[in-house]
Amino acid sequence: MKRFLPNLLRLAALILLIAFLVRPELFEPLLKPLVQANAPAIYNQGSLLSLTLSHLATVFTATFAATLVAVGLAILVTRPVGAEFLPLSRSLVNIGQTFPPVAVLALAVPIVGFGEKPTLIALFLYGLLPVFENAMTGLSTLPKAIVEAARGTGMTAWQQLTRVELPLALPVILAGIRLSVTISLATATIGSTVAAKTLGEVIIAGLQSNNLAFVLQGGVVVAVLAVLIYDAFSAVERALARRAGRV
Repeated sequence: MKRFLPNLLRLAALILLIAFLVRPELFEPLLKPLVQANAPAIYNQGSLLSLTLSHLATVFTATFAATLVAVGLAILVTRPVGAEFLPLSRSLVNIGQTFPPVAVLALAVPIVGFGEKPTLIALFLYGLLPVFENAMTGLSTLPKAIVEAARGTGMTAWQQLTRVELPLALPVILAGIRLSVTISLATATIGSTVAAKTLGEVIIAGLQSNNLAFVLQGGVVVAVLAVLIYDAFSAVERALARRAGRV
């Protein structure tokens, strides 16, 4: 029973989240004590479901782009021909961690305008470092015996990379992607300050109107999404690690 309890809790959280996004009015009695008289308890300036889907789309688009660039750089610097570019690559991927997302938004808005684009830029830069470091670690710590065996079978460098190195390093790479997605889920809320469609709209509306129920709705939805997605990535990592261990 103890083994299945965490999964039951995750399933319950997912069901409650979907129910809240589809029929938020059902939860009004729970949120009503948090608002002043005559103030709405449920966010009424847009669709929570639509904002959630837009929030997720922004996060996954930025993470996908960051993953492509970060893994590409990691592959380059773990090859003999690209090893000398490691310091430069590290400097590039650290840009997002050096500049706070708010500063990136402030710099990006004059260039690309308001909306989703500056948010994507900020999340892209912020998501590079964890994916790059994990990808580089995964590719550079592979068992030498396996790499030599692959080379000894006559595989080309490309075949060795795609059939042996990347599949074995994938659990470690996914750990970096998991971290990047989790960070971006929370960070994306600030995108609403530059007119991006994210759950930050709900939080900002609550702060502006002193409506604690709005703030709680936006914060809880983001938090539950982060926990569920984090756990989903963790489950995939464990499955891939077990599979790699049997190969």
